[in-house]
Amino acid sequence: MTDVKAWLDDASRPSPILLDVRNHDEWNHVRLGKSLFIPLGELEDRHDELDAHKGSPIVVFCHHGVRSLYGAEYLRELGHDATSMQGGIDAWSQQIDPTVERY
Repeated sequence: MTDVKAWLDDASRPSPILLDVRNHDEWNHVRLGKSLFIPLGELEDRHDELDAHKGSPIVVFCHHGVRSLYGAEYLRELGHDATSMQGGIDAWSQQIDPTVERY
């Protein structure tokens, strides 16, 4: 978790694309900054929306980190540089930004 925050804050490294794969109701409840939103269940049909970001690192996140594991694995199979954010938005709220509401 803190490694993603450090990465986002490090101006010497290209910032990763944050990809939220949670459901619509979760997205409407709380969001992380300038993240892209493609629910995991829609990723197979909408993965081409990420083609413009090929070659850029993508950090996939969800609520606790399970769905993002599947999303990151799928994107890697398509040739993306994708990783999962361990602990998800819940851990982000607890460890990085307590203004992000927990649910």
